[in-house]
Order: sequence, then structure tokens, then C-alpha cells
Amino acid sequence: MMYKTESEILQLLNSCHLPAELQLIAEKILHGQRLTPEEGLLLFEKGKINWLGALANYVREQKHGDDTFFNRNVHIEPTNVCVYSCKFCSYSRLYKHRDEGWELSLDDMLNIVKRYDGQPITEVHIVGGVHPKLDFYFFKELLQRIKAHRPELHIKAFTAVELYYMFKKARLSYEEGLRQLKEAGLNSIPGGGAEIFATEIREQICADKVDAENWLKIHETAHRLGIPSNATMLYGHIESYAHRIDHMERLRQLQDQTGGFNCFIPLKFRNQNNDMSHVPESSVIEDIKMYAVARLYLDNFPHLKAYWPMLGRDMAQMMLSFGVDDLDGTIDDSTKIYSMAGAEEQHPAMTTEEITALIRKAHRIPVERNSLYEVVRRFDEPATIPSN
Repeated sequence: MMYKTESEILQLLNSCHLPAELQLIAEKILHGQRLTPEEGLLLFEKGKINWLGALANYVREQKHGDDTFFNRNVHIEPTNVCVYSCKFCSYSRLYKHRDEGWELSLDDMLNIVKRYDGQPITEVHIVGGVHPKLDFYFFKELLQRIKAHRPELHIKAFTAVELYYMFKKARLSYEEGLRQLKEAGLNSIPGGGAEIFATEIREQICADKVDAENWLKIHETAHRLGIPSNATMLYGHIESYAHRIDHMERLRQLQDQTGGFNCFIPLKFRNQNNDMSHVPESSVIEDIKMYAVARLYLDNFPHLKAYWPMLGRDMAQMMLSFGVDDLDGTIDDSTKIYSMAGAEEQHPAMTTEEITALIRKAHRIPVERNSLYEVVRRFDEPATIPSN
């Protein structure tokens, strides 16, 4: 049962005989009041799935009703050769082992875009490894060539990890580098590379790449230049609940300042083919708890996304009852970042018919969006594509 009204949730809460501290938290949520970090931690530690789900669904429906968003997008991964050696990563190959990886040329990537000529995709999503020879000017030209070929496409590209490296190598400030990329055609940036912000965890799993402060600074600078972004968190490995709350608190504070984040995306740690294979993956219960608490804690984030290629279709569909309102996109089957780590979807691609059917089976309304969450089509209504 999905609890849609305040009275239904109050009835559930009364039947659960909650401790006073959780009852107070529930009342704050129902009255639209912000949770403290201590209260967020209590949700993780003591929250039961049924009432966490009821509260998260209530917040989700206060924001979006039954509307569930997706877009038509294609992923391009320029390379899996990388200068960094993150222990959780199953995807990248160090530069000295580049013969085991791939490296796409500008023509290769433009040809991927051209493969979709005549098809109603609205976004090209570009992320990959940090290759020492694919520099700022290489990627700037890539943006220019894509826009010259298909100017209406929204380009969401380059994690803060990639941007940090290319700006440093080009001796550009964050502001100047982002300004030039925006002029070349960059419309938004994804949220990857955030992992867990806590220094003591970051030093163990990704010690050599951009730290939390610079990740946040790059996103702040992007927002101030009118470049929106997403935010992620890698969960379910060696972090604690307190680390998760700290991570979300830093994101919430930056969102208060800039309002530039479109959505939050929890990313489940997958343990195949990496240096953390000894760490067990999180359970379904822990996954549900992560999404529900994220929806309750990140009150200033408009959208919560379940990235279905990583979770799998069934789990992503389930999360639509636990605070999630977005499933990402139809995607192309070239994405390998999570499939190489043992994600549920080894060749992720869904047609529009498949993704709308998935949403309808969860008793939700499919809404095709563009990258800025402007409505392209509410099914079944005529399609219109707002300009970016």
C-alpha cells in the first residue's frame, strides 16, 4: 500500500508505536520542516522500512504527484584509460595498461551522435576515464563539433574529476575553464566523482583524485555560471551512516546557496572485478533505506533519481514507492561503467515503450523530460520539445 495522504500516514505512524524521537521527526516531515543531521542519522539507525517509505512517498508526491520522469539520451564514454586508481572502480585501466582499454577519437564520438540522426534524443551524456593525453582543448573541440552537427542536443558532460584534471593541466581557473566549455556547447555537468566526501573514507577508496572541497567548488562555480548539475553518492561499501549524512548535508548546504542541482543520485557500490571485491554489497533493505532517507533529508533537491542500469529495472521500479521520481533515460547500450562492476543491466538500453510500461506498472505517470526537467511529453499527449 502507498500512503498518499497525511491522514493515512498518521494512521500508519500510530499503528507503528514509534519512539517519541521518531514521532517528532515524522511530524516535522509532514509539516515541511528541515531535518537536522542528528535526525537524519536516526532515520538510518532506527527507521523501519514501512514508515520511511510512507514518508518518502508522501514527500515525493507533494513535489511531483505520480509524475515519473525520464529522457531520451545517449551515453558516450571517450575512454576507460585513467590516471587514477580508485579501489572501487572496475571500469578504468591505468595509463600503463592502456592496451587493455579503449580511446575514442573525435570522429568516433561524433559518429556515435550521428548514429541517432533523425531520432528524437534530447541529450548526449559524456563521461569517462581521465586520460592524460585527452586534454581540455580536445574536449572543447568535441563539444563544438557536436553542437555544429546537432545544435539542439543538450550536452551533459564531464564529472568534476575530469574537469579538475583538465583545468589543472591547461592552467585554467575553474571559472575560466567552465566559461570556455559553456561557450563551446556544455549545457550541464553530471554528478559523478563525489563518492563519499569524508576525508577518512576518501583516502581509503580514492585517495589520488579530486577531494570533496574541490568537487563542491567546481559545482558551485558551474552553478554561478548558469550551468546546472547533478550530485551523486557512492554508498554501501566501507562508509557509515554518519558519513552518508555528512555527504548529503554538504550537498544540501551548497544547494541552499546556489539552487543549481537538478537531482540527487545514490549509486550502489558493486563489488565485481575491483580492489574492493571483499566488501559485500548492500542488501535490498539498505538500498530502500538509502533512497527513502535521501528523499527526506535533501528537502531542497527537486528530484531523486534511481539509475536503472546500475540497480536493475525491477529495483528501480520498486524505488518509485520510496521517494524516487526519475529513472534517468532510455540510454544506449554502450555504457560500461557499472556493467563492468557487476550491475544488474549488462547491456542497458530501453525503448520509450519499455520505460513507460515500467513506470505504468508501478501505477505512476510517465513524463518525458528534457535535461532541465522541462516536460517534452506527458503520456499520452502530443510531443513538444522545449528549447534549452
